[in-house]
Amino acid sequence: GAYPELNAKPDLDSRLWYASYIQTYLERDVRTLRHVGDLTLFQNFLRAIAARSAQILSLSDVARDLGISVNSVKAWLSVLEASHQVLIVRPYFANIGKRLVKSPKIYLADTGMLCHLVGLRDPEHAAAGPMAGQLFETAVVMEVVKAYTNRGEEPVIYYWRTSTGEEVDLLVEHDGMLIPIEIKATATPRPEMAAGIARLQEDLGAKASSGYLIHSGDVRLPMGTGATALPFAEV
Repeated sequence: GAYPELNAKPDLDSRLWYASYIQTYLERDVRTLRHVGDLTLFQNFLRAIAARSAQILSLSDVARDLGISVNSVKAWLSVLEASHQVLIVRPYFANIGKRLVKSPKIYLADTGMLCHLVGLRDPEHAAAGPMAGQLFETAVVMEVVKAYTNRGEEPVIYYWRTSTGEEVDLLVEHDGMLIPIEIKATATPRPEMAAGIARLQEDLGAKASSGYLIHSGDVRLPMGTGATALPFAEV
């Protein structure tokens, strides 16, 4: 993760640190922002949101899984957003003659916290497990956001997905253009992985700029005429 104390003091027990952070957050910040009667249930809510990082969020699915109302999910999600524990990314809408998915995507703000909440205890397990793609996408999106924030700018970001499954993980609005970014947890990027970028450029025309396929390898490669494969280290 990216919390300064854990990076400055690598000998700290990260499990204890995250457990203490969550406990402090639950007891102080959550009660300050909104009355939550059942903190154990709220902690289960945190885990449910973490498991959905980098995915399109269905409030009704979360409510059903936890046995709570959709209004409670909305209220608790507002607490996470107000306290900067999550990033909510809205879909991009344009008059392109297609019905776009309206639900937002959600990202946990810190990958270390995400791993702690879903029970991933070592880097190898995280990198090879079923959540590897979600973790990598979360890390990339949060680095893009931090890059803008550290320059004193408010990032304007979206995702793009149609009802037929065409998608681009991230759209960054910059100088009046939309930069499409596809994110893949692979060290061997292939041109077909950028198919969503090509389709978006076709649909949005001059509004869309050249795009990037961010991957976990160390090579920069052309992915056709409209995209470049870029290592995460260069983001």
